[in-house]
Amino acid sequence: MKGQIIKINCDLYTVSYAEKELDCKCRGKFRNNNVTPQVGDYVIFDEDKKIIEEILPRKNSFKRPKVANIDQAFLIISLKTPDFSLHLLDQLLILMELNKVKPIICITKHDLLTSSELDKINKELSYYKNIGYTVIYNNEIDKIKSMLENKTSVFTGQTGAGKSTLLNHLNPNWKLETGEVSKSLGRGRHTTRVVQLFEISNGKVLDTPGFSSLDFYEYSKEQIRDAFIEFSNYPCIYKDCMHTNEVECMVKKAVMDNNISRSRYENYLKFIERK
Repeated sequence: MKGQIIKINCDLYTVSYAEKELDCKCRGKFRNNNVTPQVGDYVIFDEDKKIIEEILPRKNSFKRPKVANIDQAFLIISLKTPDFSLHLLDQLLILMELNKVKPIICITKHDLLTSSELDKINKELSYYKNIGYTVIYNNEIDKIKSMLENKTSVFTGQTGAGKSTLLNHLNPNWKLETGEVSKSLGRGRHTTRVVQLFEISNGKVLDTPGFSSLDFYEYSKEQIRDAFIEFSNYPCIYKDCMHTNEVECMVKKAVMDNNISRSRYENYLKFIERK
């Protein structure tokens, strides 16, 4: 029988199949082969024995949180409490590009800004729109629902940015726990403890505690470079150009000409310096 893991709680794996759900255990061979089942995995399981027999090939997978086979990611980005962060936004965008996941920038708490503050951030966001990213606001509920159709989506972003609140607006029956932002720390408290896959609008949604690994340690400098999608619009003389100290680099020239965002370029340098 084929199904999909929609929830993991300790050593119990909830498998969805044929409009039913079944809590299963995993064969010991997975542990022996150092294979860890993840939410989103498509599996072959024995319905009578309640045992997962095989994990089918993955489209993609993440280690923290352990999720797999994601089509698109809604990056929930707060404009205030917690404050707007271009650095975090670029980290999330590059992580999704590296894993072949379509990122969608979803803005929250825009109502907490003054008009001048919002104008400044909208100018920054317009750059992301111009290079091809979708930018939406969390109050565009009908639009978000239409984007969920026939997709497996993950909601992630800053702690306290409003991931669970948005999911509750999409489906009030879920009643997911939400939390306030700590005034002393300036960031939210984690309220999502269990990674779970929900069905909505003919699609599936994952609510997660957030991606805690954003250092790109498993990727090469070249992979990180190529994940900055706008760089390809400015081909350099040398194909292996890293856009750092090279002479006649077209990407650096585009930065100087304000055709590439300086903050994006500076974040790129920070990301590859950590390698």
